[in-house]
Amino acid sequence: MTSPIKTKPASLYTADYYLWLKETVAQLKAGDFDNLDVENLIEEIESLGRSEKQAIASYLMRLCEHLLKTKYWDTEREYCLRGWQREVMNFRLHIQEILEASPSLTSFVQEIFIKQYCNGRKLFLSASGVNPHLIPEAPEFSLEQALDQNWLPWQSDANCEGSVS
Repeated sequence: MTSPIKTKPASLYTADYYLWLKETVAQLKAGDFDNLDVENLIEEIESLGRSEKQAIASYLMRLCEHLLKTKYWDTEREYCLRGWQREVMNFRLHIQEILEASPSLTSFVQEIFIKQYCNGRKLFLSASGVNPHLIPEAPEFSLEQALDQNWLPWQSDANCEGSVS
């Protein structure tokens, strides 16, 4: 037999979110489960998972965009490569941090890789004006390569040391 979910008036939740968080934590620590705003607490916990997924999808999309920039945007490479490499490193580090904190998201990253490559391709094409027919619709690199700190698509393995100063 389960007890019915009690819904606390949402006034504190909507009026002062930070205070609601502090009170909810205090209630949980004290074991005061009868006065918890369970409905909003459940919503907040569910949104945390969605936020992590949205963040990793965004980082992966931007990573793919910048990998395409390093490979295909020849006219800007000389002037922008250093910044693009720093962004590639930044997105890889953010993805790595999220996956270290939540290893169960690894399968999610694998599931969304193609979609986020396509989204990154759209961003790249919008920024660069490069002929879309010159850019593959499917990635020419694997997820493992995209996340590899020492790999860049425009350099051969012999020249790519992955260092960004």
